[in-house]
Amino acid sequence: MKKRVILCSVLALLASISYTRAQGLLQCVQPLSGTAPSTTLAALKHSEAGSEKNANTIPAVGLPFGMTQFTPQTRLTENKCIPPYFYKDSLFTGFRGSHWLSGSCTQDYGSFTIMPVTGALQTTVNNYAQVFSHQQEVTTPAYYQLTLPAAHLVAAVTATARCGMMQFTLQQDDSLYILVTPNSDQAKGFIQVDAARGEVWGYNPVHRIYQGWGKPAGFNGWFFIKIDKAIAGSGTYAGDQRFAAVSIQEQKGMGAFVGFAMKKGEKLRLRIGTSFSSLEGARKNLQAEIPGWNFEQVVAQSKQQWEKALSRIQVETGHDKDKRIFYTALYHAYQHPRLFSDVDGTYPAFAGSGGLKKVAGQYYDDFSMWDIYRAQLPLLEVIQPAMINELVRSLVLKGQEGGWLPIFPCWNSYTAAMIGDHSTAVIAGAYAKGFRGYDVQAAYRLMRKNAFETANPTDYKNGMGRRALPSYLQYGYIPMEDSVPEAFHKKEQVSRTLEYAFDDYALSVVAKGLNKANDYTILEQRAANYRNVFDTSVGMVRGRYANGQWVTPFHPDKRESYITEGTPRQYTFYVPQDVPGLAKLMGGTDKLEVALDSLFAKDEYWHGNEPGHQIPFMYNYTAAPWKTQRAVRQILREEYNDGPGGLSGNDDAGQMSAWYIWAAMGLYPLNPVPGEYMLSSPLFDKVTIQLPGNKQLQIVCHKKDDQAIYIHKVILNGKSYTKNFLTYPLIRQGGKLEIWLQQEPAGWGAAAHHSNGR
Repeated sequence: MKKRVILCSVLALLASISYTRAQGLLQCVQPLSGTAPSTTLAALKHSEAGSEKNANTIPAVGLPFGMTQFTPQTRLTENKCIPPYFYKDSLFTGFRGSHWLSGSCTQDYGSFTIMPVTGALQTTVNNYAQVFSHQQEVTTPAYYQLTLPAAHLVAAVTATARCGMMQFTLQQDDSLYILVTPNSDQAKGFIQVDAARGEVWGYNPVHRIYQGWGKPAGFNGWFFIKIDKAIAGSGTYAGDQRFAAVSIQEQKGMGAFVGFAMKKGEKLRLRIGTSFSSLEGARKNLQAEIPGWNFEQVVAQSKQQWEKALSRIQVETGHDKDKRIFYTALYHAYQHPRLFSDVDGTYPAFAGSGGLKKVAGQYYDDFSMWDIYRAQLPLLEVIQPAMINELVRSLVLKGQEGGWLPIFPCWNSYTAAMIGDHSTAVIAGAYAKGFRGYDVQAAYRLMRKNAFETANPTDYKNGMGRRALPSYLQYGYIPMEDSVPEAFHKKEQVSRTLEYAFDDYALSVVAKGLNKANDYTILEQRAANYRNVFDTSVGMVRGRYANGQWVTPFHPDKRESYITEGTPRQYTFYVPQDVPGLAKLMGGTDKLEVALDSLFAKDEYWHGNEPGHQIPFMYNYTAAPWKTQRAVRQILREEYNDGPGGLSGNDDAGQMSAWYIWAAMGLYPLNPVPGEYMLSSPLFDKVTIQLPGNKQLQIVCHKKDDQAIYIHKVILNGKSYTKNFLTYPLIRQGGKLEIWLQQEPAGWGAAAHHSNGR
């Protein structure tokens, strides 16, 4: 670690807007961050026991947004809330080709594991698991290496977008066996070995989660493995039983093995293709992405791709720790959505709706939508804009193939996980920022269907359509009498009301742009439904019955059944579409400021959960934007850290990390649809964002010391700038934003006027 710190220090001095001079950012990434329980202050207070205390990331090796991540494995299962790797574990059980949703509490799916075994052949985990220590690991996004002294072996893996390559180096003369296991907890799947051709292939069937839990998802995780040495012996196994048969299927603990007689220093290499479409797809992907046996070349190419991706944002600072946290966050923000199509565009139809499809370009899935619409996808709109049309096209294709726009599309299926209808928010955000590389009319029809129609009972139970929409339309809120039974998260009526109001606002933006006047009028009115669950007598949101009465007793700081993963006080501030309207309900912007002060004074701000991520930036709507600057700087300091426990809760497909990236740059998309980014004081001396057309946005801080965190002057492209937000067009045109900071709070930005996206 000390060597990496020194290297990062040197690199900080060499940082430049030139990509070629930005080489080495990869060294600042810590892939083990988030693999241990959180040690941050808010997590220790607010997180429930168990999965909420873990960021649940993995040391993923692969390219940004890749189909399959390769990771060291310390847990065998594909069960919910158990990632393949836990920092506290001490037994290595192989390299997994994983489809774990980074930073989530979901489940892995369609995965397989490759384990090297030296000496005598062993096929049960109790016998082949190898003790390891973190001092024996080398971890980067492009390459992972582990030395296993007891096995006299060095194991390494690298990867491309859809494929992986492994290399095993013997440290003494010995026998080497490779075990290949489809990781099915349901004893499903198939594997076959062809010793003459040096090939192993198979599949692990994917099963649904949440709606339709346990049912086949209609596709498999396919793998195709090529081996660079002649196989001395092979077979199959199920647990401790071994068979001469070349294939095996539908058995618990099944797999295939191949054996070799190895000399000291000799290397065995494996090339692995993966696909969600077919065996042939896995073969084609492998041939296209890793056609040869040069392991070092694949590593070099992967490093190059990561350096290019990381250098989309370049930061300059004298604090190496901040730089390490930043680029680790960017690494995590680059994990999802997941590439689902093969090199020829083939992908499995959404929700098992009809075999294989083909798309021009790429098809993506695993949108952790309740999380990433807030900051992670808006980040990609700025630094990876070429992806946005493909992401929206993927969502539209899902809606066309399944009949309904999915709420939370993961495992290439409907899920009805979490709450809200935020595929609408994502499409509306892209539309509002000028992205048009998709069928806009088809997208609108699908979004409108979700907002105005209810699926038939069978489809609704299958996860199609908004949960509890009839109640929402009837009352303008979801009353307590509707327990929302057909959802993974049941009840949570107030939180659902708030998030549907935001989604209605998002759709109204598109309706207005398409001249859908009647729809716009209705949706704009529905965007104000947050008022229907705001109790002015307590100044907060509150559960409400169909007759209009409020739930009693009222507990503002306890988790309530009508709130999603939080408290009424925390969720009161979720009105990103109309902060001035919320302030008016509270009694004015001064009352909004008091309410925000109270939240922080009571230590009730919980950074580990997404609905509060906009809260610190809401001071920009008051007479005290300096309080945003103070709160954000405190969160950056207290809720992110170096090391395995440095994230304050589930990273949720990069949302937690994306918040850090935005906030450290001094920006945040409080309302992610229209493209208005609240300004705060940047953490770094200089930030350079690479933009299309060879443009750049430079954010330069002028300050005497690190205690200067309050903005007192801003100049944009040589002219005084008094607004406390930037717009998407301003960012995209590039230029230079200079910010002067001082130690005392200042009045800058207090007179800013926000459109709030309207």
